[in-house]
Amino acid sequence: MVQTLRMRQIGLGLAMLVGALIFFLWTPGLGESQPQLPPISTTTAASSSHSRLFGPDYHGRSNSANINRVTNSTLGFSKVFVIGLPERTDKRDAMALTSSLTGFNLIIVEEDLESALIMEDDMDWDVRLQSQLETVAKGTRTLLGSSSKPNSPYGDDWDLLWLGHCGEIFPEQLDENKGEPLYSKFVIKDDKTVPPRDKITGLVDFKAHPEFTRWVHVTGAPICSFAYALSKRGAQKVLFDLSVDRLNANFDNALGTFCRNGGSKKGDPTGLHANCLSVTPPVFFHHRPKGLIGSESDINDHGDDNNKIREKGTTENIMWSARNNIRNMLMNTKMESQF
Repeated sequence: MVQTLRMRQIGLGLAMLVGALIFFLWTPGLGESQPQLPPISTTTAASSSHSRLFGPDYHGRSNSANINRVTNSTLGFSKVFVIGLPERTDKRDAMALTSSLTGFNLIIVEEDLESALIMEDDMDWDVRLQSQLETVAKGTRTLLGSSSKPNSPYGDDWDLLWLGHCGEIFPEQLDENKGEPLYSKFVIKDDKTVPPRDKITGLVDFKAHPEFTRWVHVTGAPICSFAYALSKRGAQKVLFDLSVDRLNANFDNALGTFCRNGGSKKGDPTGLHANCLSVTPPVFFHHRPKGLIGSESDINDHGDDNNKIREKGTTENIMWSARNNIRNMLMNTKMESQF
């Protein structure tokens, strides 16, 4: 059983890698170094008390129409992909329904793309995801020093955007960066889509910061590849680093190392200089659905809990869970918070 589960894990990781990369056929020149980051920037998240910040009819509130592109049917990327096992049609159906109700589409195709968002098939997000991504896009553009009209609403010169993870640290917390100056961050204050301090999970010491804070920052060492976006250049780098050059760890760990090398000030000067940015706490997270616990995962054995029933689905770090609010969105009734 353990060997079978391990093989499924390896297979799923490789499937995600191949599925993310086979359609990136363009060959740009690789950047020689990361751009200089500006000083720490802050913003206050838009309040949701007086307007509806979700659904297919939501088209953004930003002054910049360029940023409002994150509210299109692919969240500002060329395509959104879901990776999973072929037999799990139940997961694909749930993802398709949830995404359509919150205003974007999921496709599986192979083609030449400018960028792509890749997520696992058990993801959940806040019903206000598109309004969250508006603020995230402002953060990534600020950190990248992008022009006013970049090719991507998230800015130019990024390789990977880590939008969903189990936990993440700031790059200055890396052992190799100790004693180095702090990295610039884009601080989102008073973000009511962030859970209360006693409910949030992750690797950052959230108690040391004001409640309801979210950050866009240079990637440190994330765990789990729940949801991430790749640019064409980033896909090339990942393909070389994890396939052509080596693949010496589980996929998510290898991808984390790829980004960690880019966030290390004392990293290999001959390396790929991965330009990765993360969102902490993340805006995508693994959903634990109601029903038979043993059926929720394709790679983990829950042991004695396999035959237990979960009465209500749960998702860490997500306030208005889209999965748990499907009925409310269908019936246009009040959204329910998990916390």
